[in-house]
Amino acid sequence: MSFLNIENKTFLIFGVANKKSVAFLVGRVLSLEEAEVVYVVRSQDIKDSVCKFLPEADIYVCDVEIEEDIKRLAEEISKKYPRIHGILHSIAFANYEKGFRPFYETRKEDFLQSVDISCFSLIGIANAFKDLLDKNGSVVTISISTTKMAAENYGYMAPVKAALDSTVCFLAKSFSSFSGVRFNSVNAGLLKTSASAGIPGYVEAYLFAEQLILRKKALLTIEVANTASFLLSDCSSGINAQGIVVDCGMSVNYFDKEIIKKAMKVDN
Repeated sequence: MSFLNIENKTFLIFGVANKKSVAFLVGRVLSLEEAEVVYVVRSQDIKDSVCKFLPEADIYVCDVEIEEDIKRLAEEISKKYPRIHGILHSIAFANYEKGFRPFYETRKEDFLQSVDISCFSLIGIANAFKDLLDKNGSVVTISISTTKMAAENYGYMAPVKAALDSTVCFLAKSFSSFSGVRFNSVNAGLLKTSASAGIPGYVEAYLFAEQLILRKKALLTIEVANTASFLLSDCSSGINAQGIVVDCGMSVNYFDKEIIKKAMKVDN
């Protein structure tokens, strides 16, 4: 028996886009543990792309901006899978097409769309699948390591992730009235993914973060995926309504002496 003990259990993975996705690596970890993995992507074009590297996978299409689409998805999946043991919500979107803008210039339509896709979708998915989820199931979302640090280039996505973190707590509380389903988030540090590549100035921030990390080596996407997989399993049964920070210790090292010397141009 493996440590995770998820053999023959069924998990629903939202958000695979390519092989660099957190969702893809979580699916791979679960599959290696002999779990049944079902994927959900945003569009038919993405499904066609994902099928090229996951040719045997069961893949569904759902646009989470459309509530009826989420309901339809739950109905379709229930016809084939009588029980879902866990859901990974790895969905986020921010419109950076017009490049960097000061936070106070955030457009209402962009902010609300980001909240809808990145945060409210978790509520919609949880509600649609509440009767299909195992009574001791687990729902995990991917957040960020801190929403208190104002990185200009990340902009309004940080407040949206703060809403997501709070949503995790409220879903855990509300589901506790009728089930043992747990809700948690993996609050990841800076990652090298295709999604992050679209954030203005992200490469510089990523390289800076690598210098702040205690081990002086960047956080790996598989490390985030491993944590998410653990939270999806019964091994994490005592963890609920929490955000697990996975940042390789960066959050304790803002005053790294080498970084300070470089910033102040001081030689010893």
